[in-house]
Amino acid sequence: MAPKCDVDKGNPNTVVNASTHGCAGLTLPQALLKAARKHGKSKAILEDQTRQAISYDRLVLGAQVLGRVFAKQTRQGEAVGILLPNVNATAVTLFGLLWHGRTAAMLNFSAGQKSILSACETAGINLVLTSRAFVAKAGLGAIIEALEDRVRVVYLEDVRKSLSPLAKVCGFVDKLRAASIARANGAGPNDAAIILFTSGSEGDPKGVVLSHSNILTNISQIANHIDLSRFRTFFNPLPVFHSVGMTGGLLLPLMQGIRAVQYPSPLHYREIPKLVGEVKADLLFGTDTFIAGYARAAAAQDLKSVKMIVAGAERVKEETRALWEKYGTEIIEGYGATECSPVVALNTPEANRPGSVGQLLPGIEHRLEPVEGIHEGGRLLVRGGNVMRGYLLPGGDGKLVPPEDGWHDTGDIVSVDDDNFVTIKGRAKRFAKLGGEMVSLGAIEALASGLWPEHSHIAVTIDDGRKGERVVLVTDQETAARPDMLKYARGEGVPELWVPRAIMVVEAIPILGSGKADYAGAQKLVEERISLL
Repeated sequence: MAPKCDVDKGNPNTVVNASTHGCAGLTLPQALLKAARKHGKSKAILEDQTRQAISYDRLVLGAQVLGRVFAKQTRQGEAVGILLPNVNATAVTLFGLLWHGRTAAMLNFSAGQKSILSACETAGINLVLTSRAFVAKAGLGAIIEALEDRVRVVYLEDVRKSLSPLAKVCGFVDKLRAASIARANGAGPNDAAIILFTSGSEGDPKGVVLSHSNILTNISQIANHIDLSRFRTFFNPLPVFHSVGMTGGLLLPLMQGIRAVQYPSPLHYREIPKLVGEVKADLLFGTDTFIAGYARAAAAQDLKSVKMIVAGAERVKEETRALWEKYGTEIIEGYGATECSPVVALNTPEANRPGSVGQLLPGIEHRLEPVEGIHEGGRLLVRGGNVMRGYLLPGGDGKLVPPEDGWHDTGDIVSVDDDNFVTIKGRAKRFAKLGGEMVSLGAIEALASGLWPEHSHIAVTIDDGRKGERVVLVTDQETAARPDMLKYARGEGVPELWVPRAIMVVEAIPILGSGKADYAGAQKLVEERISLL
């Protein structure tokens, strides 16, 4: 039985690691077996859009059968690419690799051919696991062709067809001795478990190497910060190549005994509310863009089961909160980074301050470094058991680059109050120096959202030969005009300096597969438009 939790939840510097929930010295497969014993091996724990539910027992069995195949084709500690959507088979594949000491490298199938090939090279991936049905449905044929010139691509359908009756019997026997296999495969708690890749919005993607202990520590931190016992079903539309989708939407509920319903794309605004209603999900993950879309597209009864939404990646607008008020749903904002497994701060129903991203999780140290021109807050650095083993950098020959003294520089400008609530001021790289002052591009986007709440906006900067930088607002508001924004800013008491000099109207704002705004994509649109003038 897991030890009783006696962590001081109000103190973010309290030491919290995987041991808090009895996971000290365990790997993810070992922790899964522990959860199965605690919650019942026959408990239906995982489901996808096909409505096929699998139990802990079936998950472990599938992992043993596939794991045997993968182990014969790879070496101990090797990074193996997974190019799959949110389906049951992805979890089985993931644990099949982990059980035999391989590292699961989650490839972002929405990132494009260049980024996927770069990720494979950076992580030293020689084998990619995918599905013929998925490749066909997602239109990834060209990407697969390019991959096959660099790596070996294996389709799960082919693996299943190749399984002999003896292989299935061996898998069943392995299930009975799964604990000993997990101990003997050579992977330890501090060894690499999962590699996730940054969005690549600032260049080629970096590999973020997370250990078993990193992820289990973050799960313990979350479970000590917020009471999860009230929830029966998580609904996760965020892709598992994204850190929140992986830890929050898949691994956290598996370890906590909560049914996890996976959905392959967050962009299906009409389909998702229907399925949420069918499975009676009471917790939903998303971004402001996604959850606003679900609420607008939903039928009257679709979303009534949702007690709480955990939202991140972008600020939640008041208009979005209003859309969900009729369901009595509480929206809590959180904050994290892939490098932190990912959650760093989180609001809770008991302590929810809209506008903030919540209190720092227990066990996370922080410090703020001053930034020139920023008068409130500073650049956030964090340290704790959830902070990554290190980066794999493009062109780095597979060498792991650990965080200096364990501190991860988030690159975010934040303020932290006396109660350890964090408020995001903006990315360090998302400030513009205008008239001698540092102005947050996020604040400019918030100003635009206040005036045109039904639309999406991204602020970017371009070089201005005379004045250094100029801000351009990219928006999908067809009638957006600077005089209207200037008038609104004056009414809100906002400096005229915050009103962009130029506004560019587009049909749709670029969005990454993770749900985050694609700043690099918006920057490219602006630069291309200017080059044509």
